[in-house]
Amino acid sequence: MASTVLQTFGFVLGLIGVAALIAGTAMNNWSTKDRQGDVVTSVYTYKGLWMNCEVSTAGFTECRPLYGLLGYAGSFQAVRALMIVGIILGVIAAGISLFSLKCFRVGRTDDSVKAKMTLAAGVMFLIGGVCGIAGASIYASQIVASFMLSTYNPNYGEMSAMEGMGANAMGGMGMGGMGSLTPRYTFGPALFVVWIGGALLVIGAILKCIAFKAMQPKGPYKSVAYKAQSQTTAAYEDSESGKRNKNYV
Repeated sequence: MASTVLQTFGFVLGLIGVAALIAGTAMNNWSTKDRQGDVVTSVYTYKGLWMNCEVSTAGFTECRPLYGLLGYAGSFQAVRALMIVGIILGVIAAGISLFSLKCFRVGRTDDSVKAKMTLAAGVMFLIGGVCGIAGASIYASQIVASFMLSTYNPNYGEMSAMEGMGANAMGGMGMGGMGSLTPRYTFGPALFVVWIGGALLVIGAILKCIAFKAMQPKGPYKSVAYKAQSQTTAAYEDSESGKRNKNYV
């Protein structure tokens, strides 16, 4: 009973985590413009893994897809790859986890096979969750670095000339501030969605691994083969025993 509950909760948390990874990867607001110190009529921009969007003063939103692969930094491409790998592993693990549930019967699947499937799904959930958390963390670290090297802000002070050069160098990464004329960028909602989804995947993986341990047999069972004596052998032994008794008398 305990293993069934752990399996079910692990499956549900993993399913929600995968959905969060997919939603976060598709969202365009991984980094958003820092509005602190800006006037009300300023243009609002936000960036994602696949599109950069801009909201005009009239309220119209225009998004530009990020075409090509070679025009962006390696860390930005790594974030994309990590998110895709995390989603693929999560979807596969969710399918395996569904068929490994003890309450889900397909043919005559043995409990030992279901236990191995549960462990495999837990490992995939764990790797997928780590990929999602790592991808969002890499992106967030680039936002923090570009945020500290971006242009003058009355709330934070003015940067030096060397810092300005660093900000321009960060411009080609697609994350955060991009030069002396570009405003600061901060964390977008998509980052938090991915972090939460990755955490749910990790928790679901832990529950799956505990369920696998609970599904194992309590202890080793040793079987002893018993072979019944044939009637001929038994009669022969009785006759030999009778002869020995007569000789003894």
